[in-house]
Formats: sequence, structure tokens, C-alpha cells
Amino acid sequence: MFRLASRYVGLTAMNLRSMMPQHESFMLWVDAVGGFWVCLADEVTLGQPVCRGTVDVPILGDISSRHARIRRDGEAYLIEAIRDVHVNGRPVERVASLTDGSRVALGQSVRLAFRRPHPLSATARLDIVSHHHTQPSSDAVLLMADSCILGPDPRSHVVCRDWKQEVILYRHDGSLHCRTTGSLEIDGVCHQRHGQMTRSSHVVGNGFSLSLEEIKP
Repeated sequence: MFRLASRYVGLTAMNLRSMMPQHESFMLWVDAVGGFWVCLADEVTLGQPVCRGTVDVPILGDISSRHARIRRDGEAYLIEAIRDVHVNGRPVERVASLTDGSRVALGQSVRLAFRRPHPLSATARLDIVSHHHTQPSSDAVLLMADSCILGPDPRSHVVCRDWKQEVILYRHDGSLHCRTTGSLEIDGVCHQRHGQMTRSSHVVGNGFSLSLEEIKP
């Protein structure tokens, strides 16, 4: 299980870095697990959904329409305070680093947990730990770098406790792909081990099922 992740998550950014437009997001619906807001851009803006298309991650809460930016810089993540932001209880004057386990406060009430669960992937996860939620609602926000790991391992970006194997979503030649052990079916077509997806694909494999739904600005 970990061997499969190590092999494909460890590929160079040159091989996997997507040529697709940066401002794309989609919902990842994982059967019996939940729904996840996936951001493909290296930089995302967080804020209240006042005007359609003004933020990458709209959060329904007492925050500004453009409250903060999170930027992926290689293997590192930075948060830029546009309005009131605290990281681990300390105010952010301009920019602060985010590491696995960082606690982020936006304004007086919105609280986020920043995670980098897998040591071989630059993909991060934002959990809203206050009572707020994204619009449309999701269980977490995934800041996807070159790959996203789903599976029973607690280091997975999406933990699927009842699964028997890992499923890896990854970027290749400007497209999203899916890989796992054995065969899988993507949009009704059978593939061996891996196949290309669209933003509206439905994927079924041994003991798992997931769907993608494009989020339009």
C-alpha cells in the first residue's frame, strides 16, 4: 500500500506538474466517506462568497469577501493576511508559514486546521474546525499539488477506513489520472491499474467508488 504511494507521489514535479488552467476546482465525492473541495491552483483566496467567482474557497462565516491567501511555494505553504489572520494564536502581519498541524483563525470565529499528512506529497488539507462550512458544503478542502492519496492509511489526504487499497489521483500531461492496484472502471470503460479522468468522471474499483464534479466560478 505505502509502496504504491511512494512510487507515484515521489515522481518529479517536471513529470507531473499540470499544464491545465490554474484556477480550477472540483468536488470529489467519495462514496460512504464524504465530499471534498479540491483546488488545483498554487494560490487560493479564502473569503466569504459575496460575489460569484471572487474567491477560490468561499466560506460562509463572519469574514471578509477576500480575507486571506494561501500559496504553495515548492514544498512550502504560506498564508498572506488580507484581513485579520492568526496562526497558532499569533497575529499575521503580512505572511506566515504553514506547517502540518498549524491552527488558522480567520477573523473572530472561523477556525481552520492545516494538514500535510503524507510525507511524500505536497498536497495539503484544510479542515474547518469551527461550525462554518464552504459554499457548496464540503467535508474538507484539498490543496492538490501533483497527487492526492485516498485510502485506509491515516497519512492519506482522504482517509477511507474500509478500503482495501490506496487510490491515487495525480496530474500528468495536463490531465487528471487515477491509479490503483488491479482494474478500475472510469466512465464505463475498464482500465488496468490507471486511466485518465475528466472533471465529471465516475470511477469504480474493487471496494471503492468516487465521482468528480466541476465547480464553476
